[in-house]
Amino acid sequence: MSGNSLAASWSATPIGRTAAPLREQVIATLRQAIIDFHLVPGQRLVERELIESLGVSRTTVREALRELASEGLVTVVPQRGAIVTVPSLDDAVDLYEVRASLESLVVQRFVERASDDQVAQLARAVEQFAAVVESGAEVREILAAKNEFYVVLIAGAATNAVQQLLEAIQARVQVLRATSLAEPGRAHDVIGELRAIVAAIASRDATRASELMAAHIRTAARTALSSLKDNVV
Repeated sequence: MSGNSLAASWSATPIGRTAAPLREQVIATLRQAIIDFHLVPGQRLVERELIESLGVSRTTVREALRELASEGLVTVVPQRGAIVTVPSLDDAVDLYEVRASLESLVVQRFVERASDDQVAQLARAVEQFAAVVESGAEVREILAAKNEFYVVLIAGAATNAVQQLLEAIQARVQVLRATSLAEPGRAHDVIGELRAIVAAIASRDATRASELMAAHIRTAARTALSSLKDNVV
C-alpha cells in the first residue's frame, strides 16, 4: 500500500477559491485524507502528484507538508521525501495514556453538565454504533459511527479546553483506533463497553463512568499495541 501512487488511493479535487487561505485549505484537505485513511500510514506524499491533484503551487504544498509534519501526521524521511507518519510503539503508548486521561475527564464533565436529553442522545449514538458494527461494515464506517458518540459526549461535557486538547491529537489517534477496531471481535466488545459507560452516566455516577472510560481506552490500547508489536520487524 505504501508504494502506491496517490492517484491509486485518493481521488482529490483541485482546491477551489474560498475565504480560507489556500495554504489552510490544502492542510485541511490532506489532514482529512489522512484521518479518513485515503492516505495511509507509510504512504509517500509525492510533491508532483499533490501539485497536480490539488491544483496548487509547489510552495503551497511544501508549506502544507511542513505544517502536517509539525502536527505529527507527516514524517520527512531523508532521500525519500514526505510520508504519512507510521506510529511508533512509544508514541502509541503515550497517546493512549493521554486519551485515557482526557476522555475520562470529558465523561466526568458530561455527567456533571449534560442534560437528560443529551444523555438520551448519547445512548442513541451507542445503539447506532452497535447497528453499524452488527451490519458488518468496514472499519472506516465503524470509526465514523463511534465518532458520533464523541460528538455528543464532547458537546454535553461543555469543556472547550479539553475539547481543544482532544482535537489536537485526533488525527494521530485515528490510526491507532482503526488498528484496534480492526482486530477480530474488538468492535463487538466495544459495544458492551460503551453501553456500560452510558449506564453509569445515566445514573449520574461520575466516578464509575470515568473509570469505565479509562478502562475502555486501556483495553483498546492493549489491542492496538499488540498489533503494532506484531508488525515490528
